[in-house]
Amino acid sequence: MDMHYLTVILLGIVEGLTEFLPVSSTGHLILASELLGYDASVWAMFNVIIQLGAILAVVVLYWRTFWAVGMGLLKREPHSWRFLRNLIIAFIPAAVVGLAVHDYIEILLGSPKVVAWALIVGGIAILAIERVIKEQRFVGIADIPVVRVIGIGLIQCISMIPGVSRSGATIMGALTLGVERRTAAEFSFFLAIPTMLGATALELLKKGDQITSGAVGWDSIALGFIVSFIVALLVIRWFVGLVSKHGFGPFAWYRIIAGIGALVWLSVR
Repeated sequence: MDMHYLTVILLGIVEGLTEFLPVSSTGHLILASELLGYDASVWAMFNVIIQLGAILAVVVLYWRTFWAVGMGLLKREPHSWRFLRNLIIAFIPAAVVGLAVHDYIEILLGSPKVVAWALIVGGIAILAIERVIKEQRFVGIADIPVVRVIGIGLIQCISMIPGVSRSGATIMGALTLGVERRTAAEFSFFLAIPTMLGATALELLKKGDQITSGAVGWDSIALGFIVSFIVALLVIRWFVGLVSKHGFGPFAWYRIIAGIGALVWLSVR
């Protein structure tokens, strides 16, 4: 197989595997660029757009939820309006902060060492949060109070540091604010939709010419999109079942081991 398309498939697999796990998809894509030896700047737009494949997996898997909320909005049901309200409110901080610090984030995206340290620190944080959380009062996204939704949205902003993990920050933030595990995970999935759509739109606005330049064409983007979609479909259900029974500890230890491994490899290569 052509090395170019092998890279496309591998990146699609990495994106689908890691987008919704608390391990940082962006961080893994950055480390993958170092490991595989390709020019990350050439593939930056590709990496952003294939995230939409993983987002589509959420829409497909939870279509009944979205349908019920949509019908509820038409019928002016309070539960559906609270669901939509909470997603919008949680999204706003990331939108505002993302626009404000976009250029600085671009600099951090070129630092695999930042990713490695963020993986380690994030893993330790997950273990600490898992140990101290006790009360989980809010079951259902629509039932989370506005003040706590704002807190979750603000905590999500930490994930703009590559390696922190958007899903990890959102889930851990929700847990510390009293949200039940499964609800925290699903809120993270749903919140990814406006967040990643916004991030993709911003990248297309600023760097859309990279696609027409031919460095990474639409055929490669389409293949990466499909691969990330299929892999994410398989991962999401497995992830929800796992954390409902066993919590987030396994992902914390993975982050720590992966981060240490990355630091060692970066120091000796």
